[in-house]
Parts: sequence; C-alpha cells; structure tokens
Amino acid sequence: MPKMKTNSTAKQRVKVTGSGRLRRRKAFRSHLMENKTSRRSRRLDRETDFSKGQERRVKRLLGR
Repeated sequence: MPKMKTNSTAKQRVKVTGSGRLRRRKAFRSHLMENKTSRRSRRLDRETDFSKGQERRVKRLLGR
C-alpha cells in the first residue's frame, strides 16, 4: 500500500511543538485592522491550540 501524503496547506499553516502539540494562527488578522482595537489585535496576534475535534482531523492531514 502506498504511503499517505501530507496535506501541503496543512503543513504550511500548522506548527508542531516539541511535545507534539499543534499550534495555529488566529483568523481576522489579515486586513481591515483600522477598525479593530489594539487590544483585539494583540489577542489575535498570538498562536493558539486546536480544539480536540479539529486536532484529530489536522493530525490525519499531517500524517501523524
């Protein structure tokens, strides 16, 4: 049986930590930033974890 291919877009968007946790960037940070408060911008700037259900799906996309 052939090897499973890693999903290229998932590979670019997800970072795997040393302990194996999956990290992602938050949405709504790309444009229209003048309307958003500084506090909101800082909050959106941080990386975050996936929810449990999404984490299972993303792990499968990454071939883990």
